[in-house]
Amino acid sequence: MTAPRIHILHENDDWLPPLRAALEAAGVPFEEWRLDGGSIDLASTPPEGVFWSRLSASSHTRDHEHAKEYARAVYRWLEAHGRRVVNGSRVVELEVSKVAQYAALAAAGFDVPRTIAVFGTADLGARARELPLPFITKHNQGGKGLGVRRFDSYEEFDAYVAGGEFEQPVDGITLLQEYVQTAEPFVTRAEFVGGDLVYAVRVDTSAGSFELCPAEACAVPAAEVPGGPATAAGLLESPVAPVLVQGFAAAACDVPGASLFSVRDDVDAAHPFIERLGAFLAAQGVEVAGVEYFETADGRLVPYDINTNTNYSPDVEAATGAAGAAAVAAYLGRALAADYAAVSA
Repeated sequence: MTAPRIHILHENDDWLPPLRAALEAAGVPFEEWRLDGGSIDLASTPPEGVFWSRLSASSHTRDHEHAKEYARAVYRWLEAHGRRVVNGSRVVELEVSKVAQYAALAAAGFDVPRTIAVFGTADLGARARELPLPFITKHNQGGKGLGVRRFDSYEEFDAYVAGGEFEQPVDGITLLQEYVQTAEPFVTRAEFVGGDLVYAVRVDTSAGSFELCPAEACAVPAAEVPGGPATAAGLLESPVAPVLVQGFAAAACDVPGASLFSVRDDVDAAHPFIERLGAFLAAQGVEVAGVEYFETADGRLVPYDINTNTNYSPDVEAATGAAGAAAVAAYLGRALAADYAAVSA
């Protein structure tokens, strides 16, 4: 019988090298389980070990349209046999649905961007007029900045919906969202492992482009918004730069010049907002995640994205001794040791 190990469930090899390296450095045995195909015998018993979900909301953009359905089936089977799945079946629903994220955050008392979920296209024009201008759109099942656009007039939006450029969401749900203005041109990404803050990262948006992880830097042109740097949920801009679209892409992109990432030393585990986020993640069963939030011009702290398939900035990892990947490896090692006494973390 194969010794218990960590099983990494994923569909994208490009994001794994630093995580593989951290597990190897920690001496934690692991193997990989692809979520883009395969089969399971429901009468069989799963292998021994701890299973770590790396399902991504953007899997369908890599021709893995059914990865979330495969994950749902596999995780339910694993959990029915008592296997521990880190970021398991309950967390999958947060990863693949911003509606689920915003509903859960709002229920926990967080200030979230005002959002209208539209099923299909028939209601888009009428519901858009319930939001002040400008407003943005995004896909409910996001990643890679899918469907993220800013609109400065309702007529512009109507033409977009009726035209050939309209991006049909994979789940049919388009989000209409308020445009949020930030106090300064940056967003914060707080990385959590096992309920603990690893670090918070300031992502500088003043240059007009940024990466939130090694796998994403997308920019699309849009008109300027007067009044200084502004940020939308999933859409960022400065007065002289293109709007930015955030999410996860399939391969790393190069951003010239100085690093856009830096550790925020002023945001630590004792920060009241971080304490609230940590408690929220624990209540939702989320064990590994990056949470992105705005600090707005009118004093709001607004979480707008929960990345349960988090990737770490290589710049920040280099500056912190790979703290993010190392924290995940140590956490998984402890989980394996707890479930299987013969295995040492």
